[in-house]
Amino acid sequence: MSQDTLLPALLLLFVAVFVAVEGLWLWWNSSRGPAVTRLNRRLQMIATGGQGDPAEQSLLKQRLASNSPAVERFLLKLPRIGHLDRFLMQSGTGWTVANYLGMSLGLCVAGLMGALLLRYPWGVALVSATGFAAAPTFYLFYCRARRLKRFETLLPEALDLIGRALRAGHSLPSALQMAGSELPAPVGEEFQQTFDEINFGISAQDALQNLAARVPSTDLGFFVIAVLIQRETGGNLSEILANISAIIRERLKLFGRVRALSAEGRFSGLVLTLLPFGVGFLLYLIDSEFMATLWRDPTGILLLKGAAVFMVVGALWMRRIVRIHV
Repeated sequence: MSQDTLLPALLLLFVAVFVAVEGLWLWWNSSRGPAVTRLNRRLQMIATGGQGDPAEQSLLKQRLASNSPAVERFLLKLPRIGHLDRFLMQSGTGWTVANYLGMSLGLCVAGLMGALLLRYPWGVALVSATGFAAAPTFYLFYCRARRLKRFETLLPEALDLIGRALRAGHSLPSALQMAGSELPAPVGEEFQQTFDEINFGISAQDALQNLAARVPSTDLGFFVIAVLIQRETGGNLSEILANISAIIRERLKLFGRVRALSAEGRFSGLVLTLLPFGVGFLLYLIDSEFMATLWRDPTGILLLKGAAVFMVVGALWMRRIVRIHV
């Protein structure tokens, strides 16, 4: 190739590569880009209506995430399925209704079959199946309580951050976005979801009410009510948030003092609850034949049933005594 044709050929090659890269970029940005993704999410939310039963069923159907449409239709027909789905969301585990029901049913069958294979009576097998089936529920209650406690601990920092952002001249949605991006989970993700709902077209009042419905916290309810009242009547919202934050911090301090003062009672209740089991286990190690009479003799079985009832009543009563609400 001569020197005269080399330069035009290179120029044409550069233009062709540039046009190809630009065409690929335009295609990707028009089909998979962030703007298109946000637009699709907004159109989807507008299509669901954002409120009312049809929207709740549509959003719930997406969260069920079942591979079988028949299973989704069956789950949506169950009574109070929305409350169960909200409980799963509040636990922060990411489980769906289908996962939870499938896991509970599987553990129930495993507990029942395991007890029957070990040749236990039907009564023991049913108790075993019930206990295994209830294990995911207890785990979700534990995760929900831990997540809620974490949220209430971080909420004063979130209110202070939102208040500082408002004093700096930011709008409320912008302040919510800052709280969602700066703070750790679960406070950050909840405020980020609230900002996303406002950004997708839902009114601020509905988005804040959805936040209060997702997180069953009294302190968060104070924040939502204060913001809604301020938007109707006006006032210094940053000062209101500072006062709420100070009240929450004082409440948390008082709760810590109460837990410290009631620690002895809670430990005593734990010792008194576990002491009969420990003593019975030691006596069984010392003389197993002597202890076997307790569950072989009809009178011993009757005593065990009465002891179990009184232990449950005593444990609940001690828990009620040492549990002080602040």
